[in-house]
Amino acid sequence: MSTRALLAVALCLVACDRAEPPRGPSTAGAGSGEPSPGRPHRRLNKPRRDGEAPPAAPTASAGSNDAGIAPDAGAVQADAGAAAADAGAAALAPPPLHGSDGALLPQTEADPSESSPWFQAGLRALFRAIQADDPKLAEAFFFPLAAYEQVKDVKDPKRDWERRLLANFRRDIHDYHARLGPDAAGARFVGVELNAARKKWMKPRSEGNKLGYFRVTRNRLRYEDAKGKAASLEITSLISWRGEWYLVHLNGFE
Repeated sequence: MSTRALLAVALCLVACDRAEPPRGPSTAGAGSGEPSPGRPHRRLNKPRRDGEAPPAAPTASAGSNDAGIAPDAGAVQADAGAAAADAGAAALAPPPLHGSDGALLPQTEADPSESSPWFQAGLRALFRAIQADDPKLAEAFFFPLAAYEQVKDVKDPKRDWERRLLANFRRDIHDYHARLGPDAAGARFVGVELNAARKKWMKPRSEGNKLGYFRVTRNRLRYEDAKGKAASLEITSLISWRGEWYLVHLNGFE
């Protein structure tokens, strides 16, 4: 080999020994904060001190809405109150009048209780009917036609029940609503005061009846008006069927 060729080989070896090796994709920017080639730049979080815990990820509070804001407690209570009111205004379900065979269950001499769930529900329905000026809300609490047809010894008990008793009941609801005044919706039901001294068992034939029943007259429906003042309305007559009270005259006898 000539001297010139040997010199060229030596120069090539020196150049290759000084060349920097290529970087791989896994070493680019490692530990330096420099973004890797081909990846978008990402802003680094603020450095933490030694031993400092990483910032906690934001969490939604219990009961929060989709916007991450906890609902107002008053709004929750208002919704619950509205639900309770709706439940209370549901159709009044009276005790069963007929047996499994479809026949009307017979009258009994069971003494009606003032604390009966049916009676208390009926009174509340009656007061709602007066507040809303809507007799239908309490018509289930009115003495049932099927029972009246068995009790009364008159020529046409259905006509008497519809044209006299029920018609007067509806009229009295409207009259009592007017008595509550413009703030009727703000009145509050308190309870009933039964006139125990006027409670008695009405024997058959005592009032043109074929069957006996308990009757109590001149009772008071207690409430507070919108300003919190105590007041009352008369419930003229309640009579019993199978050990439960029903309304028959709301305001006076006719």
